[in-house]
This record gives sequence, structure tokens and C-alpha cells, in this order.
Amino acid sequence: MSEPELAQPKSEEKEPVAHSFKSLRELVDFVSGKNLPPLTSEDGRVTEALPFPFLAIVGQQEMKLALLLALINPNVGGILLVGPRGTAKTTAVRSLLDLLPMVERSTCPYGCLPEDIEAGGVDAVCPDCAKKFAEGKPLTAPDKVRLIELPLNARLEDVVGGIDERAAIHERMRIRRGILAQADRNLLYIDEINLLADDVVDSILDAAAQGTYTVRRGPVAATYRSRFVLIGSMNPEEGRLRPQILDRFGLRVVVRGLDDASLRLEAYRRVHAYLANPRQLVNQFAPEMEAAAQEIRSAREQMKKVAIPDSIAHPAIALVQKMGIDSLRAEITWFESARAYAAADGRAEVTIEDLKVVAPMALRLRRSVFMNGYFKGQAGEEKEMNALLSGFGKKPAKKRSGKRK
Repeated sequence: MSEPELAQPKSEEKEPVAHSFKSLRELVDFVSGKNLPPLTSEDGRVTEALPFPFLAIVGQQEMKLALLLALINPNVGGILLVGPRGTAKTTAVRSLLDLLPMVERSTCPYGCLPEDIEAGGVDAVCPDCAKKFAEGKPLTAPDKVRLIELPLNARLEDVVGGIDERAAIHERMRIRRGILAQADRNLLYIDEINLLADDVVDSILDAAAQGTYTVRRGPVAATYRSRFVLIGSMNPEEGRLRPQILDRFGLRVVVRGLDDASLRLEAYRRVHAYLANPRQLVNQFAPEMEAAAQEIRSAREQMKKVAIPDSIAHPAIALVQKMGIDSLRAEITWFESARAYAAADGRAEVTIEDLKVVAPMALRLRRSVFMNGYFKGQAGEEKEMNALLSGFGKKPAKKRSGKRK
């Protein structure tokens, strides 16, 4: 009698999901038109909160594309969703949870990282992490990218951080990490961003632009990393967004209601199915969601190889100038989102078609009527000043002396 075979240990890594879709774009287009079988109700059962599946959202192709591009390439510079109520803006952002990739994250409550030691030595991290580093233990561990939501009533101290009174009692006084530090290497979502207090918005924009920020509370100071993708949503009926805030968002998506009656009916059916049995609806889209997550991971790796030929970049910049757009963020966002779009298609070179697809999201709402009028009003002053400068420093011509004959 032969000895029983030893059970092989299971690998922690998931096997890649095999699917027949050639690209992430083809997958999203297919799932949008997917027919669902009838779902049974879960009456009387208590279930955990499950986000609505991203791929189950009907229509809104531009919004879904913009969010996927941000997951592939955080350098697109953030996304602003502009539209009326009830157009699935918040639902789409929250449904990204099952698509978010993995990152190396600090295991320390103070967010200590190996880069801190490289930049400032062991004194730049907490004593526990300094001890771990000396023992050769890792300071980070793989973790999923998370969605951090900023409450509308958040105070400035909640956002940037404040004094940790408990730490002050037991050890040297420390700055408590704020929401911005918690958002490092995550997605930061601000719903109704146009209603947020100005000082809070300014601190978020500065931290997002620099990738770090410093908090000072009396003699104590701490610097935190804030490398996050900023996603905002707003309803223009409730107030305008300041121009300096609007310029910080790379992609601007105008989210409108569904025009097609059949799509509106399908959207209702999917929402009804989700309310009746969220787990069953999530399972209906689970294979496609896993395939999309796999495609995003592949596209992030492909991003390192994608380039934009000069023969395409130069005419694109000329187009931006012809539109009268001053901000250099227009080209940066346009080119970075086109690179992400090409990577999602498995290519290493951006084409004109890639630029055309993402151009509306990157270039709309970039021109400033005020600045155009301001510069036009300064034209007279500039002309007068240049005329005076042209004769400045020249010796006056001598007058001829003598009587006329």
C-alpha cells in the first residue's frame, strides 16, 4: 500500500484570471451591456456592507474611464466629477475598492518609512522603527490602496494633524497624523468639494502638489508624505469652485443623466437587484471585476515603457496654445492620461487616437475668461511702456544753429 501524498501548501498569491478580453476598454464596454439573471431577495439576513460593483454602473463611460486612468497612472493629477445629483458620482468612486492595486505601506502608526531613514537617518523615525531597522526587519508590508473619504465637516486640525495628548503623557510629545497623512499612497475622495472650507481646501491642494507637508504645533514639528490621487465631486447648483482649486484637478468629467430610456431602466434594475441581494449582484460581476483588477496591475507595469513621440507631442502642444490655455498642467495631464490609455491597451507608444480620446477630460474648463480680459486690458499699458523703452537712454538730437537765408 503506497504512502499518502503530502498536501502541498497553498500559495498566497491568486492565480491570474483567464479571460478573453483583449484590453481593459473592451472589458468595460462588454460589462456595461451585460444581461443579469433574476436575483433572489435576502430577506431576514444581516450582511456586511458591500460596495456596488464598479462595472455594474450603467453608461457614464467617460467617468469610468477617467477613474480607471487614475488607478493606472496617479500622475494624471486627480479627477473632478461635475454634475447634478443622482448621476452615480459617489457610487462610482466608492465602487473602486475591489479594483485598487497593492502598495508597500508603513506598518508603524506614525507612518515611518525606509525613505525617512535614507533622508534623515534613524532619528527621522520613531524608536520602535529604528530598532526594527537595526535588526533588519522590514518597516513596510504589502497592502491594498484604500479609499479615504474626507468628511464635509472636517476641521483643519483633523486634516493636517494635531498634538497627540496620550503620546505626550507616556513619551516625548508627538504630532497626531491627520487625514492627509493617512491618505498617502491612497485615493482621497472629497464629496461636494465646492462646499468645503477654504483653509481646508488650500491645505489639501498644497499637500497634493508637494507630496509632503509639515505640521508645527509650538516647539514640535512633523513632516508627512501625502502622495495621493485626489478625487472630488460637486454639483454646480450648490456653488462654484475657486479657479485655483479647479486648476489642480487633472481630469474634469462632466457627468450627465442617462438620455437613453432603456439604459435608465437597466440602471434601475441593477440598483433594485443590489438592494434586494447585494452579495448575489457582486458575485454576478466578480469574474469581470477580478479581470479588470488584473488588467490594471498589468497596465501599471506597462506604464514604465510607454512613450510619446515628438511627432505627436509638438502638434498637441500647438493645439493647447491655439485654445488659449495658459496652465502647463493641461499638457501634463493630457500626455499622462494618454500614456495610461495606451498602457491599458498593452501598447508602448501613444497615438493620435489616444490623445483624442482623453483630450476632452484633460482640456475642458481650462480657459479663464477673467485672465483673457485682464491681459487684454493690460495691452494698452504694455504698448505705451514698450514705446517709451524704445527711446530710453538715447541722446536727444542736437538742434542745428544758423539763420535761414
